[in-house]
Amino acid sequence: MKPKQMKIAVAGLLLLALGGVAGMTLGRVAQAPDVHADGEQHSTNTGEGHDEDEGLRLSDEQLRAAGVELATAAPSELAGRLILPGEIAFDADRTAHLVPRVSGVVEQVAAELGQAVKRGDLLAVIASPQLSDLRSERAAAQRRVELARVTLARERQLWEEKVSAEQDYLQARQALQEAEIALGNAQQKLGALGSAGGNRYELRAPFDGVVVEKHLVPGEVVGESTAAFTLSDLSRVWATFNVAPRDLAQVQVGKLAEVEASDLGKRVQGRVIRVGNLLGEQSRMASAHVLLDNPDGAWRPGLPVQLSLAGTARQPAVSVPQSALQTLEQQTVVFVRRDGAFVAQPVRLGVSDQGQVEVLQGLVAGEQVAAAGSFALKSELGKASAEHSH
Repeated sequence: MKPKQMKIAVAGLLLLALGGVAGMTLGRVAQAPDVHADGEQHSTNTGEGHDEDEGLRLSDEQLRAAGVELATAAPSELAGRLILPGEIAFDADRTAHLVPRVSGVVEQVAAELGQAVKRGDLLAVIASPQLSDLRSERAAAQRRVELARVTLARERQLWEEKVSAEQDYLQARQALQEAEIALGNAQQKLGALGSAGGNRYELRAPFDGVVVEKHLVPGEVVGESTAAFTLSDLSRVWATFNVAPRDLAQVQVGKLAEVEASDLGKRVQGRVIRVGNLLGEQSRMASAHVLLDNPDGAWRPGLPVQLSLAGTARQPAVSVPQSALQTLEQQTVVFVRRDGAFVAQPVRLGVSDQGQVEVLQGLVAGEQVAAAGSFALKSELGKASAEHSH
């Protein structure tokens, strides 16, 4: 035999020896049969010596050491989840944009930006000539009422004594009624403004909340519609999000929703309180709101969040725990136990819900898969592949 031929023969014997040792210990991962939704298995072997019974073989002791737990693929009722981006916003039902309601000059600002206030707390004092005019109007109305009462008493006496006509008495009574109406109007105007006396107008908090905007400084001239403060009750906030028309059937008023803020590492539950009746002109989506309790103030307006709502419940053919899923060679696979060996089986997935995921193709009910600890099998498979490559 020539030297060159002898080298080729020796190399071939070494390769055969290494392949046999690897097959006796860890085995080789073969392309598993493709199990379709109809339950029929179609072999996808390529004729390269990969048998269906080949796979990753680990003893029960090794499985326990690696923390691998088995689960059985079985039908289960899954609702699926609708995942939508959103953000925290003020509760519009508990947010007020306060205005002075009188013109004048700011005399005092008693509340600062970010300050928590109680209902009735003083926010600002405004010196207003308008208040002086209203007080004068009320005083004049009071004098007219007093005069009208005196006139009515005199006309009643003259009419009873047959000195004057009944018409004079009736006119005096009408004048008193008109004067009393004018006095009532003047008093209501002052009462609505809540003046403290003289020409001073007091702006007070209408409910418990936090001053989130402040636009007043002492000495500033303001009008009746000047934006003075924005007050919001931050003990409750809204999670706002947009819903596409195709998803509106899954977003119902009163439905529970999970709201998660990855920046805070927090997740809470709330209920959908509003779904818009109109679609946005630009987005062509409907706005919706979830009401959240916010006792510690952690959910601040403007915070980005992710909302999750349950979809329509249905019973899939097969489902497995999400922990069973692994990615191998850019494919989603589960490790199926067949004839004592674990085979990496590619699968096509459907909806997921509460830790379970629907398998549309690749598994049949009753097959055992590695759930918890399935990553350990992927690691062992990587080691076996590395040994075969050398």
